[in-house]
Amino acid sequence: MYDSATRRHALAEMATGRSLNSVSRSTGISRAALRSWRDHGIEPVSRGTASLRTDGPAYPYLLGLYLGDGCLSGNGRGVYALRIACGNAWPGLIDACEAAIRAVRPEGPVFRVQQQGCVQVTSLSKQWPAVFPQHGPGRKHERSIALAPWQQERVDACPWEFVRGLIHSDGCRITNWTVRTIGGRPKRYEYPRYFFTNTSADIRALFTDTLDAVGVTWTESRRRGGAANISIARREAVALMDRHVGPKH
Repeated sequence: MYDSATRRHALAEMATGRSLNSVSRSTGISRAALRSWRDHGIEPVSRGTASLRTDGPAYPYLLGLYLGDGCLSGNGRGVYALRIACGNAWPGLIDACEAAIRAVRPEGPVFRVQQQGCVQVTSLSKQWPAVFPQHGPGRKHERSIALAPWQQERVDACPWEFVRGLIHSDGCRITNWTVRTIGGRPKRYEYPRYFFTNTSADIRALFTDTLDAVGVTWTESRRRGGAANISIARREAVALMDRHVGPKH
């Protein structure tokens, strides 16, 4: 009795944190219907397809995004919202994030909640804490972050996807330049490099361990406020990153 647009609007309202009662009162949709859409999606699914999928390349990429710019928040009734903050300047990143969430949770809807300066790409599921066991109280850099053995297996199988997710969340590709005097005349030289910046030493170690595994040379430098930069500047290392990661867009 409700079209897809109505259902998506109701789910988007719930994704902002509003309760079932509040959305029910404002839309006239029953709490039972809202609960069903929230827990099982707005389209009918085959029995046995409710599990989230972590066996493909989408999961390591989404894991990188989550460790950098993601969070889980529960509603007190066992349902969790996965939120990945993606900057408005990178529409390609927003699309890639949504595609990864849809690949990990094929039967569930995904919402884009516009906020100042960013889009929160959001999905609701009771299973997100099992998929991201790094979830816990407090900020990530104030607690231990380690991959479960099964997660490390997924990263080992698709290391570049994990690196790409971390770069797309807390990294960038920039072009530096310098001026040298050649034959008495100044000449400008430009050279690209990648940066990854994160306050969590554990997350930085996950990043650099994976770089080591794929043969990318890196250096580290400290910044104010406790964060540190991982820099990738050598020509052959940048070429590898360009081949497998590339700049955000």
